[in-house]
Amino acid sequence: MAAKMRLEDRECPLSTALGYVGEWWTLLILHDCFDGYRRFDQFQENLGISTSMLTSRLKSLVANGLLAKEPYQDNPVRYEYVLTELGRSLRPVIVALAAWGNARLAPAERSMILVDAATGEEAEPVLVDRRSGRRVDGDDFVFTAGPAASAAFRDRYSADAPPRRP
Repeated sequence: MAAKMRLEDRECPLSTALGYVGEWWTLLILHDCFDGYRRFDQFQENLGISTSMLTSRLKSLVANGLLAKEPYQDNPVRYEYVLTELGRSLRPVIVALAAWGNARLAPAERSMILVDAATGEEAEPVLVDRRSGRRVDGDDFVFTAGPAASAAFRDRYSADAPPRRP
């Protein structure tokens, strides 16, 4: 994880997640992985990223358990980078970010859209609660302190705290 996390943010799940994927190239590498890229030269050619930056980002993704490094050639040994289960679990985040970005563009300006693989129809992703099926992006859902929350987090999310609604 990123070493720049502030002490007071260490329990915040958003800060923790950003420590894993909050860097520009990291998200683009993961996006390439979801599109089937696995090899260093594929990432480098597609992204136009420097060798040193790509090496650094891939090492971080492997160290954080989002990618696994697997040999695909013996002589000389060459490796490819495969999404782990933890890495695959980030696909909804990538989809949501792309949809958010596309929502700010005119349809003719979109370079990539999400479609139903079977029908070719454009998808409009939304985040919903698994239990109720209701969208979670409105005022009906708010954050609250969890069981492991520190006193500062419990205070932040207490009934006496200022309103948390957008």
